[in-house]
Amino acid sequence: MHCQAPNSQDPTHQARKLDALDRRLVDSYQRGLPVCSRPFHTIAERLGSSEDEVISRLERLQDMGVLSRVGPVFDHARAGASLLAAVAVPEAERDAFAELINAAPGVNHNYAREHDFNLWFVMTAPDESELEARLDALEACLGVPILRLPMLEGYHIDLSFPIPWAELERA
Repeated sequence: MHCQAPNSQDPTHQARKLDALDRRLVDSYQRGLPVCSRPFHTIAERLGSSEDEVISRLERLQDMGVLSRVGPVFDHARAGASLLAAVAVPEAERDAFAELINAAPGVNHNYAREHDFNLWFVMTAPDESELEARLDALEACLGVPILRLPMLEGYHIDLSFPIPWAELERA
């Protein structure tokens, strides 16, 4: 799971809303999300809860901004092909372009940047030829050229971190 610190404007406000099960979910599954057909069922068994309860709580934690994303993190190069891409679009139409990009197969996220190329995204595919076909199709759909930035060197950034629950409550 990708986690972010509770509400950056008032971390104590969100932290106080979390009970023991919420905290165990956040602490226990920043790494090691089960890779199986029913990962939330497996999590629930490990935490002494139900699958529906785990799913409900994860959705609530996302709505609260405690979790930014729930899902596995893996090396795309080992699972197929991927690259960072960017487009230059009119600022007033950026959200509309972002929706089109998000709807494309293999796009796992996109984000705005302050640059001539103001919308960046990562696209993945099972192999290089499928990746190129997806990029070509998206480029035709968007009507603007896509800057393609293949990865030259990979870096692993550990996105998990200990949550100082007691400090957040004391603040």
